[in-house]
Amino acid sequence: MLSLQSSGVRLCNSLSRREVMRIGGLGACGLSLPQLLGPRSLRATETATNVMIKPSIGKAKSCIVLFLMGGPPQHSTWDPKPEAPKEVRGQIGSIETCVPGVRFGELMPKLAQRADKLALLRAISTNDNAHSSSGYYMLTGRPHAPMNAENVNPGAPNDWPNWGAVLQRLRPPARDLPTSVRLPHHIFNTDGSVWPGQDGGMLGQSADPWLFRCAPASPDYRITEFQLPGDVSLDRLSFRRDLVRAIARPHEMSADAGLLKTFGDQQERAYRVLASAASRGAFDISAESVATRERYGTTQFGQSCLLARRLIEADVRLVQVNWYRGADEPTDKPCWDSHADETNRLKDVLIPPTDDAFSALLDDLSDRGMLDETLVVCMSEFGRSPKMNANGGRDHWGSVFSIALAGGGIQGGTVHGSSDEIGGFPKSGRVGPEDLTATILHCLGFAPETEFHDMQGRPHVISRGQVIQPILA
Repeated sequence: MLSLQSSGVRLCNSLSRREVMRIGGLGACGLSLPQLLGPRSLRATETATNVMIKPSIGKAKSCIVLFLMGGPPQHSTWDPKPEAPKEVRGQIGSIETCVPGVRFGELMPKLAQRADKLALLRAISTNDNAHSSSGYYMLTGRPHAPMNAENVNPGAPNDWPNWGAVLQRLRPPARDLPTSVRLPHHIFNTDGSVWPGQDGGMLGQSADPWLFRCAPASPDYRITEFQLPGDVSLDRLSFRRDLVRAIARPHEMSADAGLLKTFGDQQERAYRVLASAASRGAFDISAESVATRERYGTTQFGQSCLLARRLIEADVRLVQVNWYRGADEPTDKPCWDSHADETNRLKDVLIPPTDDAFSALLDDLSDRGMLDETLVVCMSEFGRSPKMNANGGRDHWGSVFSIALAGGGIQGGTVHGSSDEIGGFPKSGRVGPEDLTATILHCLGFAPETEFHDMQGRPHVISRGQVIQPILA
């Protein structure tokens, strides 16, 4: 227990050395939340980043990104080829949607009935066949150097900030929670390498979207960063905050004042989140009805989508839901990386949970009057090869693939671009990741020529791409 009567050598701020050690700076909370609020290391080289915002006409206030890491096959999802040879079309058939002339893979009946809410991009292309580097391109709008580089990690020259980091800089938090959040974990390869393009990059670690590691479908789901220890009441938390302020006050005029201010700002936000029942409650999916939770599906991906909706309601501006990669994923075909036994993986593990969760999210946002102000993007790093391989799977394919968008600023029931007869290359309306970036940020209210400055003061525009006008409402 913290006590002001502790004996020992007194410091110049009248607190004992032992007391200071027990308070432990941000650790005075006795919690790990501040590690999420601030940079992993507070560096004197990180300075405030200036921005020059050019407003756009976007309608969305928030964005939810559903990232199906591994690469879904376009042939069995958004761009079926029923007239192609069997080795191309695969064993998954196609079905009509509620939009005349548009067909989806047969394992997506719920989304097929909501096609009037979706805009499809059927000619996305990165021309990069490596998870890591193609993923970087898709998440930032900048090609990786070099391309086709697997198992690479973040770092210059591939340090462009992802969308969430750009928003962290352009749009301060509306309340106590951050502007951008990633869940339920970061994206990584089998060897443990972490994809570049998931953080603040050249904006510094203070711009990193918050990363919440969780398993929301598990019976013991609990995000410990937002829980006070049993012996710490809100009054006691406030008392500890006052003590930390007392420690910092004598150093406010020191050479490290700027660094301490950043430290203190993150600290204050940590206290506000912990003290706010509304902020902490945003992560409590047990507050949802059983019917709602079941509608999303009881998978980790489904419950993560539900958690994303709750965070958007709590004024988080961008939530990226990564496909859950559990310890039981097969090493030869983890997540959507279906190099083998694709048909069974799609039927048993991958597409039905996506159909449930994505359709439930669209309905839930619509029922709550939130869809018109929430952009939803369902995407991946690339697609799959046109022909099945000898193992009954498909291989990496960045030449052409499909993604789906809905909600704020998007014209539903539209298809932009097309692939060739075997779904192997763009036929019309090719879109690059830079165009997708420009479109997403446009929908969120920022023109592509909006500028930010990196930590060295150099100006950059947020996107070099073109807004995809045909899919806009």
